[in-house]
Amino acid sequence: MQKTPLILDLKGNSLDDGPGIRTVVFFKGCPLSCVWCHNPESKKSGAEISFDKNECVGCNTCIETCPENALNRKNPFFIDRNRCTLCGACAEACPSGALSMVGRIMTVEDIVAIAAKDKPFFKNSGGGVTLSGGEPTLHMDFLSELLRNLKKEGIHTLLETCGLFEFKSFEKKVLPHIDTIYYDIKILDPEAHQQFCGVKNDRILENFKNLNVLSAKNDFELLARTPLIPNITATEKNLTRIVDFLNTQGVNQARLLAYNPLWHEKNEKIGTRNSFENDKEMTTWLPKEKHESFRTLYTDKRIDLG
Repeated sequence: MQKTPLILDLKGNSLDDGPGIRTVVFFKGCPLSCVWCHNPESKKSGAEISFDKNECVGCNTCIETCPENALNRKNPFFIDRNRCTLCGACAEACPSGALSMVGRIMTVEDIVAIAAKDKPFFKNSGGGVTLSGGEPTLHMDFLSELLRNLKKEGIHTLLETCGLFEFKSFEKKVLPHIDTIYYDIKILDPEAHQQFCGVKNDRILENFKNLNVLSAKNDFELLARTPLIPNITATEKNLTRIVDFLNTQGVNQARLLAYNPLWHEKNEKIGTRNSFENDKEMTTWLPKEKHESFRTLYTDKRIDLG
C-alpha cells in the first residue's frame, strides 16, 4: 500500500452523507472485500483505469494511442489489464471521457482549499466535510492532518468507517478532531462476516465497544449503520443479532441503509465481475415492505432509526 492515499473523488453539494450540505472525500483502498461493495473502484489502494462503454463514441483514438496495445474491442472489458501499465495515455486522449483514471494524489492543502469554498453552505445548513471511501483510516497520519486542518477552518467533520483499524492509533491521531463517526456493523456472525467481507469482525466489534464508551464521555457522536443487502445482511437473523448487540452496549440509535443495486454497473467499468450479476434480488431495489419489516426489528427494541 502506498504511503500517500489516492483520492477517488471529491463530491460537493451532497445531501446523503451526513447532516446538512456536505463535501465528501472518497479515499481509495479498503481492508474489507465486501461482495456487494457499492464502490468497487475504491477497494484497491492503487490507481485504475475505468472504461464506460456508454460514453464511448467509437473513435478508436485510445486504441491508436496506447503504447502497450492493451485496448481491443474484442476484449471482454475492452482493456487487457495484464498489458495495461496505467500510463494514462488513453484517458488523456479520450475525447468523450469514456476512459478515465481512477484515483489521484491530492494534498491536505488541496482538499481543505476546495472544501473551504463551501463554508457558507456548511454554516447555513449544519453541514461540513465527510471522509469516506474505501476506508480513510488506512492512512491514519494523512487522515489526522486533514482533520486537524479542517477543524482549523471551523468545518464539521464526519468519518464513515468500516471499523477495522488499530484503536490506539485512531484514538490518538483521529478521534480528537472528529465530530461524528458513522460506523458500519454489517454482519454480526464472524464466520459469515469473513465469507462476505473477507475478514472476521472481532476487531470491528471491539473497536465499536471502545468508541461507544468514549462517546458517552467525549464530544463526538457515534452512529452504527447497517447496509441492507438482500439475503446477506438483510435477514431477520442477522439484524436481530445486531439489535441484540447494540442493546447490550446501551445504544439507542442506529441507521439502516437502503439497498442500491446500481453498483453492478461499476464493476464492469473497472474490468471485474461479481457472482451476483444475474441474481434477481441483488439486481433490483429492496421492496418497501421488507425494509419496513426490518425497521420494526429495531424500533421494537427501542432503537431509534431517525
